[in-house]
Amino acid sequence: MSFLAILFALLIEQARPLARSNPIHASLRAWARWVSSNFDAGRAHHGWVAWVLAVGVPSLGALAIHWTLALTLGWPFAVLWSVAVLYVTLGFRQFSHHFTDIRDALNAGDEAQARELLAEWQQVDASELPRSEIVRHVIEYSVLAAHRHVFGVLAWFSVLAAFGFGPAGAVLYRMSEFVARYWKYRSKAKNHPASAALQGAAASAWTVIDWLPARITALGFAVVGSFEEAIDCWRNHAQRFPNDNDGVILAATSGAVNVRLGGEALKAAYTPNTSQSFQAGVIGQDSESTPGREPELAHLAQIVGLVWRSVVMWMVLLALLTLARLLG
Repeated sequence: MSFLAILFALLIEQARPLARSNPIHASLRAWARWVSSNFDAGRAHHGWVAWVLAVGVPSLGALAIHWTLALTLGWPFAVLWSVAVLYVTLGFRQFSHHFTDIRDALNAGDEAQARELLAEWQQVDASELPRSEIVRHVIEYSVLAAHRHVFGVLAWFSVLAAFGFGPAGAVLYRMSEFVARYWKYRSKAKNHPASAALQGAAASAWTVIDWLPARITALGFAVVGSFEEAIDCWRNHAQRFPNDNDGVILAATSGAVNVRLGGEALKAAYTPNTSQSFQAGVIGQDSESTPGREPELAHLAQIVGLVWRSVVMWMVLLALLTLARLLG
């Protein structure tokens, strides 16, 4: 019943979004910190042991509870558990307020406020950005956040749930993204900094885990946007971005709505606090621009429509697959 779990989780998250400071995320952050402090000895195999523990234990815990509920109390309780896990790992409201506040500031003509909000969101220096570049960066950060908070979670949850693993896929995906980002941040810590081996293991694992979801997200954007242009941009311009998976998503987005993305990146102004939270943050790197129109305020509305149409498309597809499974 993946479809029902996702549907209810999305509805609950829209009505009552999870607070940024919550005990569940704080506990998982403390767990990642404890694992790195006790198992990171600086060698490659130690890095992989730490990664397996940090990501595997919460994932297996979610799976064990799912199976226990399914075997003892029945599938309705297992579905409720999936809804609870998805509520914690999935949702637009964990990042969308940043997008909304910046869009409202631009609508009001307050570019200084928009720059300040962008700098606060991504912990970067946005003081000299022109209006079009503010819009471009908001599009890029928002699309990647939507992928990591929604589409990537949906992909791994749906695939593993189809094989009876319940919500383990959602936990696996979000923890993989989080520890890769968090341990990179911890490399600058004075007490028990994360080693290069630990960071390398987490980054390598995240690249592999995000490979398929990134392409599913890009395909969804192509289907609900301008298909031929999105596929063409994906094929010819994804390599212009420094991160392969992010490049696929951003190139497909660029073609789907005909907007120029990429180019000179923002520069970090100070240590990103977003690295300590489950709210995905991406500090950009230099890349070449994709073809397309100069970013305009109207593109923000097009991005919102693109994301929501993609959500509806995947939900309809899941509903049809669920129906076919029930009838079959």
